[in-house]
Amino acid sequence: MNVIFVSPNFPSTYWNFCDRLRRNGVNVLGIGDAPYDGLAPELRDSLTEYYRVGTLSSYDEVFRATAFFSYKYGKIDWIESMNEYWLEQDARLRTDFNVSTGIQNDQIDFIKEKSLMKKKYLAAGIPTARQFVVSGYGSLDGGEAVLMNPDGTAADGTPLVRTTLADAKDFIDAVGYPVIVKPNVGVGATNTWKLETDEDLERFYAELPAVPYVMEEFIEGDIVSYDAITDSRCDPLFESMTVWPPSVMDLVLHDLDLMYYTCPEVPERLRELGRQTVKTFGVKSRFVHLEFFRLTKPRKNLGGVGDFVALEVNMRPAGGYTPDMMNFAHSTDVYQIWADMVTTDRRYLDGRLQTSAELGEHTTVNGDDRYCVYASRKDGHRYVHPHEEVMARYGSALVMQEEMPEMNWPQMGRYMYTARLDTQDEVDQYVSFILTRAGE
Repeated sequence: MNVIFVSPNFPSTYWNFCDRLRRNGVNVLGIGDAPYDGLAPELRDSLTEYYRVGTLSSYDEVFRATAFFSYKYGKIDWIESMNEYWLEQDARLRTDFNVSTGIQNDQIDFIKEKSLMKKKYLAAGIPTARQFVVSGYGSLDGGEAVLMNPDGTAADGTPLVRTTLADAKDFIDAVGYPVIVKPNVGVGATNTWKLETDEDLERFYAELPAVPYVMEEFIEGDIVSYDAITDSRCDPLFESMTVWPPSVMDLVLHDLDLMYYTCPEVPERLRELGRQTVKTFGVKSRFVHLEFFRLTKPRKNLGGVGDFVALEVNMRPAGGYTPDMMNFAHSTDVYQIWADMVTTDRRYLDGRLQTSAELGEHTTVNGDDRYCVYASRKDGHRYVHPHEEVMARYGSALVMQEEMPEMNWPQMGRYMYTARLDTQDEVDQYVSFILTRAGE
């Protein structure tokens, strides 16, 4: 079996996916723009061969690398990067090389564009925030979608169509302030704003970005994710839930510390909505990260406190060390589960292969499931409990601790502590102990 893994060195933990494929007897063929000698030893040991390109942003270069591997090793069975930025390129490569195991070029719009995601949710009856298309390519009234480049420009030169300020005010009259405005295509909280007054709205329209944007009603709730590895029938082989901070944007703007945690169980309603979303989007043979609000305040037409409301789909694993946190929370190996899905379309459980139908509801629980919580401290602050006290109190519970790469400090913090804990109360106490700053 021949699997091409694009950008296998980023994020740094992705060598684990390549390693588990190799253990399963796969030819793992890497394509990246990093020097071979700069790859981690674990990654080099996992690759059958590595093809370095000048830049992964050049489709021609990546195409030639794929063609070389196809010529040398025969039919390519799988192409994957697990990286949001390369999803569109992955789909194009699969289509061009007739690789059927994954998202194709004609399916990419509905997993990249937030406005089209919304239509899928509404068609399936999945609760979701109301949305208004501020600007986009082609028709704004549900017409045919136009393929966009990664920077948000139309691939075929279709001009940008904009709504008026009056149209936006009509939408806000229906949903009320505040509203969130964000790029129709984008990752995280980049270029996202919260508008709370007519003055904010008028300023936004006066400086309207030259890329497609959407506006959504503001939902008061915690952000949680349904994370899953699905088989070729869109059924889950693994499921997990993680609770996230309310906004990466707030973390950066207000210099807040980051904490989030993976839970020991998936609530039944979230499991139902997650599986329904997977089926609606036709997500097969993938590691997915689906985001939901868990309401902390009732919202008309959406639900009461504790109900789940769809936010957006991400057809790749959650970022950072979250896959490792899933491993610690569930005493499992999601890298191996994914590799087994690729090679067998099944999952090993208790020493034997099982289909998703055999797994039933028990895709996570194995008798040793706990919370895994990440808490990180930012540079330039003093904390009540110094590192020595943290180690004295929680050293035995810590599963990871390290200084993060400098490029991640604004979002992920400079020094992180990740622990495995038994109860929600312990999680709350741990977070308070780690993150309380001196003088607060």
